[in-house]
Amino acid sequence: MSTIPATDLRPHLSPWARRLSPPQTAWLAAGLAVLGLCSLRSTVAFLWAIWTTDALKSIGMLVPVVSFVLIMRAWRALEWEMEGSWWGLAILAATIGAVHLRDQAILIFVLSPQWNIYLPPHSLVAFGYAAGVVLLFGGTRLFRAALFPIALMWFVNPVPHIFNVFVDLPLQRVSAHVARAFAMALGQPLSPDQMRLMFTPSYGMFIAPGCNGIRGAVTMGFVALIAGHYYRFRWKAHAAVVAGAVLLGYVFNFARLCLLVVYYIVGLHIPRLQNRAKLADYIIGACLFLLATQILFFAIQRLGSKAKQPAQQPAKAVAASTNSPLFLRLRLAVMALIAFFGCYGTARAVIHDIATDPSQTRVSASSLGVFPEHIGTYTLVRSWNENLVTGPLLFHWAEYAPAGEGTHISIGVSPVLGSHDTLICHSARGEDPLWRNQLNVSMANKQAVSFSASLYNNGSIQYLEATTICSGSHCGEYSSDRRSFGLVYSKPDPQALLTQDPQRPIPILLKAETLDTRMLPEDAQKQLSADMKDFLGQTDLNALVGPYRR
Repeated sequence: MSTIPATDLRPHLSPWARRLSPPQTAWLAAGLAVLGLCSLRSTVAFLWAIWTTDALKSIGMLVPVVSFVLIMRAWRALEWEMEGSWWGLAILAATIGAVHLRDQAILIFVLSPQWNIYLPPHSLVAFGYAAGVVLLFGGTRLFRAALFPIALMWFVNPVPHIFNVFVDLPLQRVSAHVARAFAMALGQPLSPDQMRLMFTPSYGMFIAPGCNGIRGAVTMGFVALIAGHYYRFRWKAHAAVVAGAVLLGYVFNFARLCLLVVYYIVGLHIPRLQNRAKLADYIIGACLFLLATQILFFAIQRLGSKAKQPAQQPAKAVAASTNSPLFLRLRLAVMALIAFFGCYGTARAVIHDIATDPSQTRVSASSLGVFPEHIGTYTLVRSWNENLVTGPLLFHWAEYAPAGEGTHISIGVSPVLGSHDTLICHSARGEDPLWRNQLNVSMANKQAVSFSASLYNNGSIQYLEATTICSGSHCGEYSSDRRSFGLVYSKPDPQALLTQDPQRPIPILLKAETLDTRMLPEDAQKQLSADMKDFLGQTDLNALVGPYRR
């Protein structure tokens, strides 16, 4: 019987016997954690959509990357310590379970007409996932060392909706006021419109929300936030640098608006410059942002050199881990299972979309929805699609007219949105409801369905909107009765919660309007609610959403 030299033993050992080095194990865990994001595919898809379609929130794309790098950097400083805790698995399970529940139902916490929070918020999901993974593999020491990059994951949605309502839109008005005051100080007469600076009837500038400097301020703030952590600023200096960076972004934006006003005044005398105002805006903004960035980095480097002290070395990792290799393998196996089932569910949903009728899954802009010609005494007048500017479909719409004189009712069905609350869309445009409450209706099939209803007046029409959501064979959206805050929620299909069925809840949106804008809101609400109840009393929602169920 021949013997194998000691130097050749390693290739003949089993994979588990070949012990990975701590850095290799850490990177393996990190790779499994990245694959495990498939278990949060709805959150990942939502974040990717806002990063790629909203210029204001596009900086959020860099947050997970920066957070990942800083976590691995902190882990390396602890010499890749593997003192994991099973509490991390509990946090991961709660996070994934909450996302799965949200995918099958709707749960909105309403603090005010302008402030609504989907539960769980996508930022909380990102924070919970990062915290769970760090605790599962690195334990409490790594969690404390990486607390900043974990907390940074909260900013994957860098500008939440409430910020748009209470900060973004008011800043738009302030920016317009500054630009208008500067133009009038130069002796330039302007039109009365506060948001438009018209130098002639056909030549002027509109102060859009993107002109208020919030993009530059948010970018400068994040740069200062991360740089302050890297240079180990004390919290007072750190807060001062971040606040100063945000203020610097706004100040330079006001300078940009003033220089743009000067450009428009020059354009009055040089007509060929009038068609190049957009390019001039980009050039002026880029130059000023570069200058502001240079000033910020100069201040950070000066403060960093003063704060540069011998870094306190972290306590050396214990030589022998209190966790046995078996526990480490179990944690890696659990993370691998999370990644496998997440990727399996994602692949299954993609394959289902490919295998299903393309006219239903692609929902192109040209394919209209499937609506009956008659709903009780109401007749289909027209149908159309509501699409994003970039092309994807949001709602199939149909308008129905009653047999005699009466209010037309429009009904929209979305085959792509998982949940939809019109209050968020309206508040983003600065529109507040005149009335909001729950609308309970008995449908044609005697099923009682609850709708969340709101009344609006845009100056040309008053209209009532009612939303509900159908999950499985159940439809209903419920609102609590509290006026200051409350909940809007739907009940998920229990069967869908226990499976990886790719079906999603289907939102329903109805509109009824009147041209009488002088009617009291109470009277308009009563009249339009009665008309909508009459239409819904002859409608079977299950039949309407049937063609869009997966």
